[in-house]
Amino acid sequence: MNFLDKNLIAFNVEVNTPQEAIEAAGNLLVCANYVEEKYVNAMIESYNVNGAYIVIAPAIAIPHARPEDGVKETSISLAQLKKPIVFGNEANDPVYLVFAIGASNSDKHLEMLKRLSNILEKRQAITQLIDASSYEEVKSIIDGGVY
Repeated sequence: MNFLDKNLIAFNVEVNTPQEAIEAAGNLLVCANYVEEKYVNAMIESYNVNGAYIVIAPAIAIPHARPEDGVKETSISLAQLKKPIVFGNEANDPVYLVFAIGASNSDKHLEMLKRLSNILEKRQAITQLIDASSYEEVKSIIDGGVY
């Protein structure tokens, strides 16, 4: 499992739409060869069809698609946005952090969500991730050392 490895995090990403934000997070997985390009298109299509259900908490979106849409290896990336984007979820907009999940099966998907939720249940961790400017800072937050 490739969970927010150094090559899967981008800081101060400039985007103008939710689709661009999803693409930015998804392209990190494509560049690492963990998903096919069609997987990013499937995540965007899922957002376009199903709406902002992927905005699961204040400031956080977790786009994903089905394993058969092109997942090669279970992974999760993070695109930290320079300016927040409104996805259309009144309760949780705007979004600053876009975590793209590529899971090879539903068990892996749940495992990734559980691991991510353990970090994101702490409001301070979310604020720190929004403000982070280096992989080392993110790693420290993930490892629980910055609370």
